[in-house]
Amino acid sequence: MATEQSVTDEQGEQVQFESQVRNGAALMALPGIAFVGYGIVFLVLNFVGSGFELGVSTLAGMTAADLDPTVAYYISHLHVATAAFIISTGIAVAGLSWYGVRQGLTWAWATAIISAVVGLALALPMHWTGDAFAHDWVTHLGPIYLATIVFIVGVVLSYRGVQTT
Repeated sequence: MATEQSVTDEQGEQVQFESQVRNGAALMALPGIAFVGYGIVFLVLNFVGSGFELGVSTLAGMTAADLDPTVAYYISHLHVATAAFIISTGIAVAGLSWYGVRQGLTWAWATAIISAVVGLALALPMHWTGDAFAHDWVTHLGPIYLATIVFIVGVVLSYRGVQTT
C-alpha cells in the first residue's frame, strides 16, 4: 500500500512539473511574440509614423522632416536594422520557448534567457543615460518592461520542471 501511495505521489509530482514547464514555456513564448510585434511597430513608424521610435515624436523639437536628409536617412537605416534584430530575437525567444522549453530541454531554456537578456542588457541602460531627447516612457519602454516581467515569470515557473525532466 505504501508503495502504491509513493508511486501515485511521484506521478502527481511529475504532472505538476510538466504543467509548470508547459505554462512557463507559454509565458516565455508570449513575450517573444510581443517583441516581434514591438519590432513591427518600430519598423512601421519608421516609414509611416514620426520617423522616430515608439514614444519619441521629436528630437530637440525637430521632426524627421526638419533634419538634414542624410541624417534622417541614417536614423531610418538604424531603425530598420534595430527593428530587424528586435523581430529576430522575438522569433528566437518564442521558438526556443514554445518548442524547446515545452519539451523540457534545458539548453533551449538557457538559450532563450540568454537571447532576451543580452538584448535587454545592451539596449535598456541607454534609456537611462542623459536627456538628449524626450521619451514617452509608457509607450516607449512600457511594452518591453511588461513583456520582460511576463518572461521572468515564465522562466521561474518553468525552471523547476525543466530541471527535473
